[in-house]
Amino acid sequence: MTLNQSPTDPAFVQNPYPVYARARAAAPLQFWEDYGMMAAFSHEAVQTLLKDRRFGREIPAELARPHPSHLAPFYAIDDHSMLELDGDTHKRLRGLVLRAFTSRRIAALGPEIAALSHQLIDSFPSKDFDLLTHFAAPLPVRIIARLLGVPEEMSPDLLRWSNAMVAMYQARRDRAVEDAAARAAADFSDFIRSYIETRRTDPRDDLITQLIAAEEDGTRLSTDEMIATCILLLNAGHEATVHTIGNGMARLLSAPLRARLATHCAPAAIAATTEEILRHDPPLHMFTRYAYEEVTLFGHTFRRGDQVALMLAAANRDPAAWTDPETFDPTRPVKTNSAFGAGAHFCIGAPLARLELTTALPILAARCPQMQLAAPPEYGDTYHFHGLTALRVRV
Repeated sequence: MTLNQSPTDPAFVQNPYPVYARARAAAPLQFWEDYGMMAAFSHEAVQTLLKDRRFGREIPAELARPHPSHLAPFYAIDDHSMLELDGDTHKRLRGLVLRAFTSRRIAALGPEIAALSHQLIDSFPSKDFDLLTHFAAPLPVRIIARLLGVPEEMSPDLLRWSNAMVAMYQARRDRAVEDAAARAAADFSDFIRSYIETRRTDPRDDLITQLIAAEEDGTRLSTDEMIATCILLLNAGHEATVHTIGNGMARLLSAPLRARLATHCAPAAIAATTEEILRHDPPLHMFTRYAYEEVTLFGHTFRRGDQVALMLAAANRDPAAWTDPETFDPTRPVKTNSAFGAGAHFCIGAPLARLELTTALPILAARCPQMQLAAPPEYGDTYHFHGLTALRVRV
């Protein structure tokens, strides 16, 4: 089976789910012509491939090609990112990061997320405004800045660098996007490097200090690995949380759900509501893998080096896994979805993202119970990501 669908087609950008439904109904795996690779659309296929260690993120060495010289600053970071590595190197990096990025440390951020949510709401304009700009974007970037131990007043620069670098993974990528990403990577790297060097002689209670101290089997993170890790945490964590808050609030403020906003975002219900937001309209729709050996799955034989697209959002609406999956239902029983991936590369920032959502959304609903949409939400041309360009509201 073959799928012909441009990921930048305006209709697809606004609503890719009908395409996913048709593809999934035809076959769990299809060749996506526009990407030149197989794509998995069913819940079973996506989960199977995510967890199969015969597939990974790192391109087989014999197939790797030199990076273009104009992208050297970007790949100086990307090549040290645990997101793009597998095997023993990935295991070592992830283990060292987890020693600093502990569940206790994440949980301790709860009061700060709550206080910042109130602070941002206190500053809402009196007229119609963009909830992304005034709430969804500043919340995660300022929390991650605090976690890392860098000044919050750097948030605008962190956002600018993050947005430029993340654009490298979008279907609209061109030379202008690449040049902007390279400049952002160089500036971002210099900034983080200076803070690492400072913390070596002036340790504080922050993640950079903890990353410097983290050690496993006599090995530590190199400076380049720490830079890549800090940038990954900010880029991935910020991008996902902004889109999730935006997508989720757009749905919760739509008719007839808006009438039950306070109920669905009450503390007792918010965990289930958060999981339904992540299931129904996740921030990342595609994640790719390489086959490391010949493997036959779901009627298709992958050969070493073949790439496969794992369609996370399509898997999350598979009727074989969920009843009436196209319907947004915050009361739905919670079941594992693919929004944060699975297997060795399961999102390391998932606990922080969930904490931000389950803390901030109840506060937003309680403080602004009359919030309503001031304009129809519109999604941006940012595929593989799926997020709004703005969320105009009035309170």
